[in-house]
Amino acid sequence: MSYNETEMTLFSDRFDAGRQLAHQLEHFRDDDVVVLGLPRGGVPVAFEVARELNLPLDVIIVRKLGVPFQPELAMGAIGENGVRILNDDVVRLARITTRDIAMVERAERAELERRVVRFRDGRPRINLHGQTAVLVDDGIATGSTARAACRVARALGAARVVVAVPVAAPESIKEVSLDADEVVCLQSPPSFHAVGAWYRDFTQTGDAEVVRLLEASRDGAGTPIAGAAVGAPIIFDDEVVIHGEVDLAGRLSIPAGVSGVVLFAHGSGSSRHSPRNRYVASRLNDAGFATLLLDLLTPREELDRSNVFDIDLLARRLGAAAEWLERRPDTAGLPVGLFGASTGAGAALVAAAELGPNIFAVVSRGGRPDLAGDELPRVQAPTLLIVGGDDPVVLDLNRQALARLTCEARLSVVPGATHLFEEPGTLASAAELAGDWFRDRLASRAASPG
Repeated sequence: MSYNETEMTLFSDRFDAGRQLAHQLEHFRDDDVVVLGLPRGGVPVAFEVARELNLPLDVIIVRKLGVPFQPELAMGAIGENGVRILNDDVVRLARITTRDIAMVERAERAELERRVVRFRDGRPRINLHGQTAVLVDDGIATGSTARAACRVARALGAARVVVAVPVAAPESIKEVSLDADEVVCLQSPPSFHAVGAWYRDFTQTGDAEVVRLLEASRDGAGTPIAGAAVGAPIIFDDEVVIHGEVDLAGRLSIPAGVSGVVLFAHGSGSSRHSPRNRYVASRLNDAGFATLLLDLLTPREELDRSNVFDIDLLARRLGAAAEWLERRPDTAGLPVGLFGASTGAGAALVAAAELGPNIFAVVSRGGRPDLAGDELPRVQAPTLLIVGGDDPVVLDLNRQALARLTCEARLSVVPGATHLFEEPGTLASAAELAGDWFRDRLASRAASPG
């Protein structure tokens, strides 16, 4: 463990802190070392460490599992690949039930998956098996997140775990040392109050900046200009409830300079937290489109499997959501597009037929447009059908549906993709196709109304 308790100075910003931290990590310049930033604030620091030492950069995405009645108290943590770590003593003493754990994990897993989709941009994580993992954050206050990250890194196969930070509370360093093989800290002020107090510029790091830094590191780029954005900044991103015949839960994201809104309908067995749809939504957000990911059924309704295939019901709910967007001040007047996956594609096409000129474009990814049945010839909105080349049954169903569409329509086949587009690069290809389709038909409509 190494840290300095004298000569306390302020860091200019996270990039400055990262460069200074890199000088203390020279002995980690090795082929078996991976630098892992803790999103979001730790990533700019980690970027400079990785760049200075010529090491690969990735993120380690963890979520604390808080005790339900005292969320600040950690009863465990979760990470990628289904990793879950529990503190058996806390669980026992707090009398936490298996149901309690499942409830908390479900919520935290949804946010973890959102971050995985957003930050990894369809790329696999770096394999940590047998590697030294250098976990970098912009500072440590309590140490709970750093300790969770250490445990997750070990569970993912890291042979050695090092925590490196510019500044930390002295007592937290001792706590983190219980889980890390080594802690490197530049400054440990006795009168520590908050991490941000030791930075002249402690501007919040956004999702877009994390993505940009990871891309720059993979491309071998130098230090990016601080504040330069990839895509449009998000001005609203939160859970929403659409009231109607039932209350429907959704996630609405609105970027600055928005030029249209895309309403998502997921398939059977999925939800608004679907990593694949959230990835596509994030790419559309970067392109300047608002997105609404929506659960068209309540949790109770989902228990009845017949509801999942009630295309008319799902389409009616989509129509209600489109009307809700029109009533909302920050989305009113925006051209609306529909994005459907699996059975959701059938519902999107039926909704498009019912709403007529109020829908300006439809995209189906691995969808079942055939489920729209006799409504297909009534669809007016330009429709793009995206299907994996290695999904032969669904590909044949899409070809049949294409033949029944009388509107502008196209079938795009992504080579090597199976039904869920899980193969490397295939989901990114689908997202690019969807983005181009909406850009040509929504953004142009927003720029030239009427």
